[in-house]
Amino acid sequence: MYSPTQQFLIYSGLFFAALVFSLLINSVFMRFARTLGMRDEEQTLIRWSSTAKPSLGGITFYILFLACFSLYGLLFPGQSAEALRPDLLGLLAATSLGFLMGLADDAYNTRPLLKLLVQLSCGGILIATGSCIDLFEANWLNVALTLFWVVGMMNSINMLDNMDGITTSVSIAVLIAGAMSILVIGPSDPVYMVLIVGTMASLSGFLFFNWNPSRMFMGDTGSQFLGVLLAFVGIRFFWNAPSIEGHWEVGRQVMSALIVFLLPIVDTTVVTINRLLKGRSPFVGGRDHTTHHLSYAGFSDGQVALVFIGLSLLHVFLTFVMCRYIPVWTELHTWIFSAYALVLFITLFTLTRRTHPPAKS
Repeated sequence: MYSPTQQFLIYSGLFFAALVFSLLINSVFMRFARTLGMRDEEQTLIRWSSTAKPSLGGITFYILFLACFSLYGLLFPGQSAEALRPDLLGLLAATSLGFLMGLADDAYNTRPLLKLLVQLSCGGILIATGSCIDLFEANWLNVALTLFWVVGMMNSINMLDNMDGITTSVSIAVLIAGAMSILVIGPSDPVYMVLIVGTMASLSGFLFFNWNPSRMFMGDTGSQFLGVLLAFVGIRFFWNAPSIEGHWEVGRQVMSALIVFLLPIVDTTVVTINRLLKGRSPFVGGRDHTTHHLSYAGFSDGQVALVFIGLSLLHVFLTFVMCRYIPVWTELHTWIFSAYALVLFITLFTLTRRTHPPAKS
C-alpha cells in the first residue's frame, strides 16, 4: 500500500500524462478527422455556434477512460483485482454503451425513443451491478429513482452542452467534488481516484479546444459518456455517501447530490418548463438555455463560461462544507441549502423570462 505522498505523486503524474495525451490526440483528430459529427444546416441553426465543427471530444474521453482502467493494475499492482469488481465492470459496460449510442447519434441522428431505451439500459446495467441509490426502504423506489437519475443526468449533460466550454467546465467541477468526497470521507479504493483524475485530465485537455471560440465539440459521444460517468459519481459519492463520522443521513445525501449537480439540473428544468409553456417539445433543441439568456443579457460567451465556472466552484465548496464541517445534519441545514438552490433556480428562470434574442435586422 502506498503512502499518501506516494499516491499524490501517482495521481499527479497520471493527470499530467493524460493531459498531454488529450492535447495530442485532439490535435491529431483536428487534423485528420474534421468532419466527424458535423451537423447539417438545420442542426447548425439550432446550435449556438453558427459554424459547423467536428464532434470529436468524446472519443478522447473514452480512450483515456479505457486507458485508466487498463493502467490501474500497473499503478497499483497489489490491488489490480479491484478494477474487476462488479460495480466497476458495470460502469465500464454502461459508459461504453452510452459512448456507442452517442457515436451513432453524432453520425446518424438516432431516434429519441432509441436514445431513451439505451439510457434506460445504462441505468439498468448500473443497478444490476450494485450502483443503485439507497434512499428508501422499498427497493423498487430506489430502482426507479436510480433510473430517473441516470436518464436525467445523461439528458441534462447533453442539453447543457449548448455553448463553448460550459459542459466541460461543469463536469470537471463535479469530478473535483467527487475526488474531494473520497478524500474527506476516508480511504477508498484508488481505482476511483484513477478514473476521476484521468477523466479530469482528458476534459482539461479538451477544454483547450472547446473554449470560446471553440474548434471542436464533444458531441453526443462525449455528453452521453459523461452523463453515465457523472451519474455513477453522484450515486457512489453523494447519494450513497455517509457523513464523515459514518452516519447515513437522508437530508445530507439529497442535498449534496442536488448542490453538486445544481447547474445541469436547473438548466434542464428551466428549459423544459419554458418549452412546455410555449407548447414545444422539451426534447427539440433551441437557443433558449440559461446560458443563451445570459448572452442576451449582455455577457460574452467567454463571460458566460466564467459565470458557470464560478458557480460550479461555489457548489464544490458548498459540497465540501457539507461533507467536512457539518458532523450532524439537521433540518435547518436542509432548509438553508434548499433555499440556495431555489434562489438560483428563480434567478435563472426569471432571467429567461425577461431577456430575449436580439431582433433580426
